[in-house]
Amino acid sequence: MNIREHEPLRLHTTLRTGGPARFFAEADTEEVLREALAFARERALPVFVLGGGSNVLAGDEGFRGLVVRMATRGVRFADVAGPVVEVVAEAGESWDALVASTVERGLRGLENMSLIPGQVGAAVVGNIGAYGAEVQDTLLWAEALDRRTGQVRRWAAAECAFGYRTSFFKTPAGRQWLVLRAAFGLRPDGAPHVAYRDLQDYFAARGVSAPSLAEVRAAVIAVRRRKLPDVTTVGTAGSFFKNPVISRGQYEALAARYPELPGHDEGPGKVKVPLGWILDHICGLKGARCGRVGTHATQALVIVNDGGTAAEVEQFARKLAGAVKAQTGLDVEWEVERVTG
Repeated sequence: MNIREHEPLRLHTTLRTGGPARFFAEADTEEVLREALAFARERALPVFVLGGGSNVLAGDEGFRGLVVRMATRGVRFADVAGPVVEVVAEAGESWDALVASTVERGLRGLENMSLIPGQVGAAVVGNIGAYGAEVQDTLLWAEALDRRTGQVRRWAAAECAFGYRTSFFKTPAGRQWLVLRAAFGLRPDGAPHVAYRDLQDYFAARGVSAPSLAEVRAAVIAVRRRKLPDVTTVGTAGSFFKNPVISRGQYEALAARYPELPGHDEGPGKVKVPLGWILDHICGLKGARCGRVGTHATQALVIVNDGGTAAEVEQFARKLAGAVKAQTGLDVEWEVERVTG
């Protein structure tokens, strides 16, 4: 196991913020992960497990303990009972590489989540989603390591307590468990899900009425590249906030004031409203700047960082949240996780 000292976290996060981690290790096997946890336990160090670094805001003060970056790789395909293929991916596998490999094999279920940055383990923890699909829709199980005892347990999808951009693994009890790998049940048949407006417009413009999986993946990639910055060239964590899920009554009251406000049904009495639309059309903050930090020119839900500190990013995020609260009365929640301590 190679332990590095005083490793700048800005080198490992897509927002490009973060002071030094006192210790830093890359775990490319489960054995190395166990060794890293033992190293921290012997020294009573706090531990933060980092995936692709695409959904975190690392503090300027750094992290006084051990940061472990998951680097395990591997994807396996196996038939299971019924018309489903079980696809098992290691936690450190690139999410988009996994999606690409399933589409190449004609397996339906993940294609709408193409080009989302990050790794498989973090995707499960955060129940990522896009264009009408979420991890919980196809997850069969996840195996996780108890950092206290070293026990490995398999969690069925129903035990993961998935919600909008959350899961059991984000709860105080769940944070003791580190996702090692996950299995998805994907189908080699059926039509892709293209109900979202962006995808419908994309295919209508091209005269495509029954797109293939490869065409859906290409459409999602094209739409995302048009609307969102490239994390390889721009400091960003993608969508910084969660879209608010509010009561039907709250939505109707807001829609009476703002008749064009979109809303998506989230089950009995609940409506999800697009925060990017609110920041843009109600608050007028698309493309807004505050020094070295701002919102993206084409998507107000995305904060971009042009060399600013974590403190500058957080100050700007508070400004956005305050504007939403003042205009709509809605409290907004970060999707991005803070790394401090």
